[in-house]
Parts: sequence; structure tokens; C-alpha cells
Amino acid sequence: MRSALVRLHRWFGIGTALFLFVAGLTGALIAWDHELDAALNPSFFDARTNAAPLPSLELARRVESGDPRLQVTYLPLAAEKGHTLQMMVMARVDPKTNQPYPLDFNQIAVDPATGEIQGRREWGALSVARINLLPFIYKLHYTLFLPFTHGVDIGTWLMGIVGIVWIFDSVIALVLAFPSAKAWKKSFAFRVRRGGYALTFDLHRSGGVWIWGLLLIVAVTSVSMNLSTPVVQPIVKLFSTLTPTPFTDPSMLPNAKPNDEPLPREQILKAAKQARIEKHIDAPPGAIYYAPAFHVYGVGYFGASDDHGDGGLGNAWTYWNAQTGRSLGAQIPGQGTAGDLFMQAQFPLHSGRILGIGGRILVSFVGVMVAVLSATGLLIWLKKTNARRHATITRDAKSRAVRTQTESATSQ
Repeated sequence: MRSALVRLHRWFGIGTALFLFVAGLTGALIAWDHELDAALNPSFFDARTNAAPLPSLELARRVESGDPRLQVTYLPLAAEKGHTLQMMVMARVDPKTNQPYPLDFNQIAVDPATGEIQGRREWGALSVARINLLPFIYKLHYTLFLPFTHGVDIGTWLMGIVGIVWIFDSVIALVLAFPSAKAWKKSFAFRVRRGGYALTFDLHRSGGVWIWGLLLIVAVTSVSMNLSTPVVQPIVKLFSTLTPTPFTDPSMLPNAKPNDEPLPREQILKAAKQARIEKHIDAPPGAIYYAPAFHVYGVGYFGASDDHGDGGLGNAWTYWNAQTGRSLGAQIPGQGTAGDLFMQAQFPLHSGRILGIGGRILVSFVGVMVAVLSATGLLIWLKKTNARRHATITRDAKSRAVRTQTESATSQ
């Protein structure tokens, strides 16, 4: 049984090592994506003027009237002090060609006091230019920039499958790390003074044992991040009901045509503020987004610097029919069925934000360790492969020598 588990661990590890090495290092970085992005691109993040900010709705109106080709799809309702207001945009349809206007950007940074656009970029572009570096790393983390093929997001599926293999391999690795009850202490030790292969082996085995629980959490949540709808939610529904949203239940989607104009943001926000009172949501509306493919508005509730929802299960969201303004449900942290709570916890756990700054530090450490475990696993495999190859060569040489001696003796 153990020999079979060893082979499984070996091949699971070889098959996923490169992917997990990339995911580990990129994950360690994107735990601090906002801070690193701001440090690299101050002109995109720091507002040029310090005057009192205009209302976000007015800023969005100025942006759209200044460039009729674009439509603001994600609008923060307040900017951090001294920072730009960063909006996501998409191209409108050109009535002459019935095709989207050509745009080479999907995110803009706006001075909140003047409405001036300070910077533009294509978030998630395949580019390592300074302005694109952090979004590039973020997207690399979960897609590897692999393409859509026949409507399938190959990268997202691949990394999700890697996560599933990682879950099984984590269980196998824990079993293999404790070969006997008497030798359990060795599974926690690091032979630092010996160095070399001994230390490499201990980094792989003992390093994994010390943080095994954290590794399993990251593995499970990575599957939830990439394969929530096709894999995780159907499994969760076997044990608990899930409250439907417009993004999980197509029957809730508005009956609208692709080019139908949505209701004004002001109307949706008025309803969202009333919903805040009715649902006892503490935070104010922090952002509004429009999903054209679904013809749905979403309103998030958070402060200007808390869009990721540091601490707890994240931020509250309400959803609205963009055609009629009718409520399409809500996701309130800490409320709902057991399945709802499980799904709410996935991103906060995966990002470490469930524990605030401390959790993000922990996730960065785990990300580095995932890369270390992947690298040391490959080194161990290479050393054992070379040792087996050398043993085979030596054995074959001895066999040839014996045959030569035998043939020589026989010929005499």
C-alpha cells in the first residue's frame, strides 16, 4: 500500500509542481496587490489635486460624456484620501458598425476633484510593463494566460484541476510523512547542520507537515475560486441549500436585449440605500457595478479602503434588475444557510483577509512555502532518478563484466 502511495505522490507532485510553484509565488505577491501596485504606479494611484472630491456619480457622468465610446461598469463611490478614483470601463457598441468601439484600455484612474483622467490601462493584459505588472501577476495566478477554446476557459479549468489533484496529494503526503508511530518526531525535524540533500528532504517533508492544515485550506479554496459553479457548488448542494443569485440561477436574469440601456445608477443606488436599512447593513454603499452580459447591477457596501473586505467574511452585496430596478437578492456576510456561509468564506480564507493584515502575511508565507515544497519535491525526484539510473548503469556494467569473464573462461 505504501509503495502505491509513494508512486501516486511522485506523479501527482511532478504533474503539479510547476503550476503550484507559479501559483505560490504569485499568490504571495498578490496578497499585497493594492500596495505593490500603488508603489509601482504612483501616477495611477495618487491624485494630482487635493481639493474636495466631486460625487462619484458626477465623475462617471463626466467620463462618459467626455468619451462616448465607453461605459463605466465599475464605479467606486468614494476614493481613499489623496488617491484617484479607479473605474472599470467597457466599449459601447458603434451604431454604424454594430460592433464595439475599439478601446485599448478597460481601467481608468480619475482625479476625484476634477474628473481628469490621469491614467489608462488594460487590466489583465499580457504585459509586464510597470503599469500592467500587478494585474498581470494577478491574472497569471489563476489562469496562466491560457486562452478560451470553444467557450472553455482553459487556464481557469487547468488551475482548478491542479487544485483538486493537490487536495488528494496533500492527504497522501501526510500519510507518507509518518511511516511509523515511533518515528513521528522525525517528521517535524529539520537537519539544518547536515545541509545538502538531508535538509532538502526535510524542507519538503517536515515543511509540509508543519503547515499541512494551511496548505489544505489553500488547496480547497483554490478549487472554489476557479471551479465554483461547475464543481464546488454542486457538491455543497448535496449537504446544504444555497441561496440563488443572478450569477448562479439563470431564471433570475432580466429578459433584456444585449443593447438595452440600463437604468440610471442614481435610481439603483436609491434602492440600495433603502435595502441597507432593511437588511441592517452597517457599511455604506461603496461601489456599484453593471454586468452587461447579465443586465444586472450589483452594489457593494464598504468603506473607501475596504473593497476587498479585510476581516471576517467580506462585504455585503445586493443585486438589482438593471431593466426594472427590482431586487434580485443579496449576499450578507454571516447570514444564510450553512452552504452560503461556506461559500462566503472561500475568498477570505484563500486571500488570508479573513484575519486582516495578519492573515495576508500568513498567506504570503504559505505561498512562498508552496513554491519551496514544489521545488524541493522536484529536486528529490531528480536525485532519486539519477541514483536509480546510476545503479542501473553500475548493475549493467557488472553484468557485462561477469558475462565477459564467463565467456572468456568458457572459450579456454
